[in-house]
Amino acid sequence: MSAPRGTALIVVDLQNDFCAGPLAASRYPGDPARLERVTANAARGVAAARASGTEVVHVRFLGDARFQGPGWRRRDEVLGKRPKCLEGSWGAEFADGVEPGPGEAVFTKRACFDAFLSDGFEQHILDRGADHLVFVGLFADVCVDSTARTAFQKGFQVTVLHDCTTALHLTDEQILSFMARLYGARVTTGDQVEVWSRRPGEEDLCPTPPGRTAASPEASG
Repeated sequence: MSAPRGTALIVVDLQNDFCAGPLAASRYPGDPARLERVTANAARGVAAARASGTEVVHVRFLGDARFQGPGWRRRDEVLGKRPKCLEGSWGAEFADGVEPGPGEAVFTKRACFDAFLSDGFEQHILDRGADHLVFVGLFADVCVDSTARTAFQKGFQVTVLHDCTTALHLTDEQILSFMARLYGARVTTGDQVEVWSRRPGEEDLCPTPPGRTAASPEASG
């Protein structure tokens, strides 16, 4: 098999229990409007990827008790956590505006954070010839980070669209800086499609608008 070359946009867990409705608002420590902005920005990023011919891959989470291992169940018992994104529920559905399009692959994480633990995810990426993964979705310090970490260790290059994600337990700046330092992640914004649709190192082939940098995050809005 020839060496993979190309970009895929990975849309992580943009589901109602995480980004819409009272449960999402009650869990998120910041302004719930931030979740709405992240979802809207991610939807624009998905549209831009489709327009540019970039592969879009959707990942969803199911938290049903039957999927949980003993450690997960024990954690929920100790912390009083209730399962989220139950299979077949409204909470598990993709949020408005970020639903998968025709022909776009969807992979399911069953009570785990890392998309590489979902059946078929890695093979699909390799089969599509991608060695550069661009991440949007929730949460930056949980499932996005877990998947980006494995991606880096498996040799993929990583980009994170910082206005298309947000953190749950850390500040956005902390987790984005961590990923940039540890994984060499390129951090840019969703509107910079001419940058993130290219593999890192290829963005110099196109101009960057004055006042923006592709290498470091701007203040989150």
